[in-house]
Amino acid sequence: MNTPASTHVPCPACGATNRVPAARLAEDPVCGRCGAELLSGQPVELTDADFDRVTQASGLPVVVDFWAPWCGPCRQMAPQFAQAAAQLKGRALFVKVNSDDNPRTSARFGIRSIPTMVKLSGGREVGRVSGARPAAQIAAWAVTAQSGSAG
Repeated sequence: MNTPASTHVPCPACGATNRVPAARLAEDPVCGRCGAELLSGQPVELTDADFDRVTQASGLPVVVDFWAPWCGPCRQMAPQFAQAAAQLKGRALFVKVNSDDNPRTSARFGIRSIPTMVKLSGGREVGRVSGARPAAQIAAWAVTAQSGSAG
């Protein structure tokens, strides 16, 4: 399997799609339009309004955490999700969607329990797992999930 020479990375600040050489993904690339950091290693908050724009433009796998502020397991998993995002900086884009504030996206993915993580590739779902997980499990699942299995 050949690695692409470059990857599209959407800017979380302005929405511009940036072409980043694959060899430079781990070198803290910045947006060519606004100068914001493209891959900070921190989860990006998305809404119904920007979810498709960001996830479909990404050439990297996207790991989505559907959560809510009132959910104890969601709050417990948040630092683990952030740690996994830092571990996979430059290899995957980690995003969070508050399921209460973004009902269209949550409904579209059929989110019935939280926390639920969905892995997207090219904007299409390729994996899903529910329940709080430790960072190592999240990171391992994020780079291997290719089906709907819980891994």
